[in-house]
Amino acid sequence: MQVHKFVSAAAAVGFMFSGLAVAGVSKDLPLPTGTPNADEIADQVYFVNHFYGVKKYGITNNNRDPKKSRKAKPGKITVLVNKSAGSRSTTITLERYLNNEYSDGSTSSQDIAIFRSGKLKGTGMLITDYLDDNKSQSYSIWLPALRKIRRFAEPAHDDAWGGTDFTFGDVTLRKPMHETHELLGTETFNDCLGAIEKSAAKNKYLPNPPDAACDHKGKEVYKLKSTTKKENWWYDHRVSYVDTKTFADYRTEYFKGGEKVKVIDRNWVSLEQDDPRALSWGYWYGKTFSSGHETWAVIPQDVVQINQDWESDFWSEKTLRKIKR
Repeated sequence: MQVHKFVSAAAAVGFMFSGLAVAGVSKDLPLPTGTPNADEIADQVYFVNHFYGVKKYGITNNNRDPKKSRKAKPGKITVLVNKSAGSRSTTITLERYLNNEYSDGSTSSQDIAIFRSGKLKGTGMLITDYLDDNKSQSYSIWLPALRKIRRFAEPAHDDAWGGTDFTFGDVTLRKPMHETHELLGTETFNDCLGAIEKSAAKNKYLPNPPDAACDHKGKEVYKLKSTTKKENWWYDHRVSYVDTKTFADYRTEYFKGGEKVKVIDRNWVSLEQDDPRALSWGYWYGKTFSSGHETWAVIPQDVVQINQDWESDFWSEKTLRKIKR
């Protein structure tokens, strides 16, 4: 039971964790020429969310060497805030390191997450994603209380990340082939993104919560409807608002039985690369309307690093074993 709870909670990295032979999305996917169709837009969104615009991507702790153990520092680490309606918020801090640079013909990417505070302090997770869409991701989890690594196959798409408003499907497992896509047209995105009320989100790791992001108001977006191929699923379809230039999905609304049941907003920030799709998250915000529960993952931009000379063997179980509680 303890291991199961950890697996669910550890996915809280996941936006941490994002993840192709036959119908997969290529890391060399070019920008489309002309107006893309719905399937092409879905592929571009996947490209952006999996950071294929860069070789390596890190959400670090105060821009220090990820191999060294250190405590979480206020304002210098990614903070995940969960809040139930009428209750005080809870907080987890973490780091995440993604490697997209593989040429072995099998591995697509590897991801390491390290939890630095909260109930998961000292735990770590290594996720390996494969080029073959039909091959499950593999999960290696370091359990500090046991001082052991446990290995798992990928979880179910609808499993929640331990109390968050995100599912494993939202974060990493859902691929374009799992849905049918329809382009509903283009429009102007004319709203600020969601955020937890600052007074409720403020804590020692997030002493100055950011304002709700309004920088994307006025941008032209594709309105993409994606209908699940799964039967009796928790949503029937979702509608995403996708930037026509960068393919950043600013908002995704989920519908069941004609009613909006959940929303996920993503504040995307440019990484100033030649490819406009090379973007970083400023934050993720999610809300489940039936319960009023909210989740806010805030990533300070001064902890984001790309294409660093981290050694390839950093993405290994050896690194997990070195994590200190």
